[in-house]
Amino acid sequence: MPGIYARWIDKWERKLATRDTNRVVRPFEWGLDWLERLEFPVVPGGGFGDEREALDRFAGEALTDSDRFFSYQAPTDYRLRGNHLTFSSPAETPYAENNTVHADWFAAERDQGRAVLVLPQWNAGVDGHVGLAKLLNRFGVSALRMSMAYHAERKPAGLERADYAVSNNVGRTIHASRQSVIDARASIDWLVERGYQRVAILGTSLGSCVAFIAAAHDTRIKLGIFNHVSMYFSDVVWTGLATQHVRKGFTSEVSQEDLRRYWSMISPAAYLGRLENRKMPSLLIWAKHDTSFLPVYSKQVLRAFREMHLPHKVFTLPCGHYTTGQMPFALMDGLAMCRYAARNL
Repeated sequence: MPGIYARWIDKWERKLATRDTNRVVRPFEWGLDWLERLEFPVVPGGGFGDEREALDRFAGEALTDSDRFFSYQAPTDYRLRGNHLTFSSPAETPYAENNTVHADWFAAERDQGRAVLVLPQWNAGVDGHVGLAKLLNRFGVSALRMSMAYHAERKPAGLERADYAVSNNVGRTIHASRQSVIDARASIDWLVERGYQRVAILGTSLGSCVAFIAAAHDTRIKLGIFNHVSMYFSDVVWTGLATQHVRKGFTSEVSQEDLRRYWSMISPAAYLGRLENRKMPSLLIWAKHDTSFLPVYSKQVLRAFREMHLPHKVFTLPCGHYTTGQMPFALMDGLAMCRYAARNL
């Protein structure tokens, strides 16, 4: 039976999780049309056939050639106005707002060529992780904070939340995650063009998943900070408190195991092996009372890093997912990330 502290955190967590009243349970969609947009072969000669078979085949091919799956044509229209950077996303969508990547640049004095790409959590607004970027500056590290696909300035008209980034449209979620990974790599391009060679990536929650996949496919990234971790994208969606409205939308069409296969190419588990010879230091952060990234799934990541002898440190938060953003836990989390970046980058 959980103790007094655990019950207190859980009550606080659920209170924070239910503040938003604009969560929508959307109809289930296979979203094969979104996979067609990727111009990535599913069946030689084209054609999908049965949805389940098509998604299984697509996942297999994406995993087999993930370098191609996450490849992109580098943008040529970077524009920095003040500290606000924009450029065209290499992954075009039907939504004009989402096709422009927005990022904020926070330059530190005497950063010694060190910069961190910061990816905030799911549904973060334009101010998400701005405070963290400024805190990194105080540790002598510059920061570029990027809005992921369908977030903040990139949110299509009519949407109140970043529903298109994570949803029960299977194909669109794959497309959105791939777009965020590619946009992150394009942001790294900009940092490298500015002369930065000591580049790190930091992601929180959904941003952590995107950051890990980007780091696994881009050797220019020298350090990773993964704030809330899970092996499989689908496990978080299926079991997490924050995504129960998404889970309900799947009804009986797919199982947790099905979704683990369909979304395998946007899950960190698929790419751990790519880090074996990289010697990339990583900070893995998990919360003991997390109701969204359940501890059982976070511990799978910690165990995998340990068994594979990947260079890493673990920081354990004594709170939950939503409470990570509350004091004093937010300060604990932020200081742990900034100290790690400053000492290891």
